[in-house]
Amino acid sequence: MAALAAASLPAAPATAAETTLLPGAPPAVVVRTIGAGTPQVAAKIDATSAVFRPDPALAALGRRIFFDARLSMPRGQSCASCHDPARAFSATLPAGSPGVTQGSRPGHFSLRNPPSLLYVRYVPRRHFYQDDDAAAAAPFGGLFADGRADTLAEQVRGPLLDPNEMNNGTPARLLRNVNATDLAPALAARFGGTVRNDPEAMLRALGAALEVYMQSDEMAPFTSRFDAYLRHRTPLSAQEMRGLALFKNPDKGNCMSCHALSDTARRPERSLFTDFGYDAIAVPRNRALPANRDPRHFDNGLCQTARTLRWPEPDQWCGYLRTPGLRNVAVRHRFMHNGVFTTLRDAVAFYNTRSTDPRKWYGGAATFDDVPASYRDNINVNSPPMNRRPGMPAALTEGEIDDIVAFLRTLTDAAYENAMPPATASR
Repeated sequence: MAALAAASLPAAPATAAETTLLPGAPPAVVVRTIGAGTPQVAAKIDATSAVFRPDPALAALGRRIFFDARLSMPRGQSCASCHDPARAFSATLPAGSPGVTQGSRPGHFSLRNPPSLLYVRYVPRRHFYQDDDAAAAAPFGGLFADGRADTLAEQVRGPLLDPNEMNNGTPARLLRNVNATDLAPALAARFGGTVRNDPEAMLRALGAALEVYMQSDEMAPFTSRFDAYLRHRTPLSAQEMRGLALFKNPDKGNCMSCHALSDTARRPERSLFTDFGYDAIAVPRNRALPANRDPRHFDNGLCQTARTLRWPEPDQWCGYLRTPGLRNVAVRHRFMHNGVFTTLRDAVAFYNTRSTDPRKWYGGAATFDDVPASYRDNINVNSPPMNRRPGMPAALTEGEIDDIVAFLRTLTDAAYENAMPPATASR
C-alpha cells in the first residue's frame, strides 16, 4: 500500500476528540485529522459494536422509496432496478450487457457494477487508521467503490441525480418529480412541509428514509450455511473446508488479509468478508463499457475523493477501490467494480495468476491496462499471491481455486441459494 504523506507530518489538531463511525457504536478516539477533516482514529472499527434500532415506520417509508419506479427521469427505474432483491440486492443483467446496469434512458450505462446492498449498514464512515504493522495510516470506510459518500443518507444522491442512472440531474428536478407522487405527503408528514418546496430538504429526507431501510434487519439476514457453521458448527463439506483454509492461508489465497473473517467467533458480524479498506489490484479493462470507448477514460477510484477531501498527495490513491464484502458473491452476474468477469471462478483465478501470467488477463499485453501508466506504481505487487513474477509457479492449483469457489458459495443467504449458477470446476 502506498505510504500516506500525512503520516510524516505533525498531527493536525483534531476537530473533535471523538467521532461516531457506525450507528450505535461507541465513539472512536480521533488522534488527528487528514486534509479537510477526515479523522484518523486510534483503534480498528469493530462492526459487532454497532447497534441498529431503525424506526419501523421510517424503514417502511424507505422501503417504499426504494421500490418506487417513478423517481427516475423518465419514469420506470427504481433503486431495485439495479439492486434486485431476487439477486441479494445486486444487479440482474440481461444477456449482452456490458457488465453494468443501464440507466433510465436507453444507451446510458452506469460506470460501475452495482454492489449488493445487503450488509451495507456495517460500512463505517470514512476514516484513517494505522495498524501496528502498517508503515502509515490508510483510508477505510465510505460508500461507493471510491468512498465519495460518507453515509448511506449521503450516498443516495449519487444514483438519483446521475445522468447515467436515475437521471434527475438536479435536486430541484428531483423535487418536482417526487412532488408528483404520493411519496411527497408521506415525506412531509414525517420531515415537515419544507421538504415539498426545498430541494435539499427533500434530498435529505429521501436519504434519511433510505438509510433507515438499509439499516433494517431485512438487509442483514445472516442466514447462509457459513452462518450456520459459525453459530452451530453445522458441518461444511470437505471441499468447502479446504476452501476456507486456503482462503485464510497467507501463502496461498491470502484472501482473508482484506476480506476479513473470524471463523472461531459465533457472531456472524465478525465475518463480513471485508476490512472496509482500499486496494489497487488493477483488474483488466472492460472494453465493453460504453465509457471505455474513449481510450483516455479511466476509473481512477479513490484519488478523486482524496482530491475533494484535500488528502496529502492524492494521486497516491489512484487505482484504489474499496474492498467489497463477499457475502452472496456467488449469486452475482458480474464481478469486479467494472463487471469485467462473468464467473466467480475467473475472479478468484485472476488473483492467482495476475502476476505470474499477466498476458492471460490483459489482452496479450503484460501491462495493467485499466490504470494509467502514471499511476501504475500504486498497484499492489507486494501482497501474496500478487507478489509473484511472470513465469513463477502460481500460489494455487486449479483444484484449489475450485475449493475456494466452493467455500465462497457457502456465503449465500438462504433466500438466494436458488439464484446461484451451477458450480463450475477446472477441466
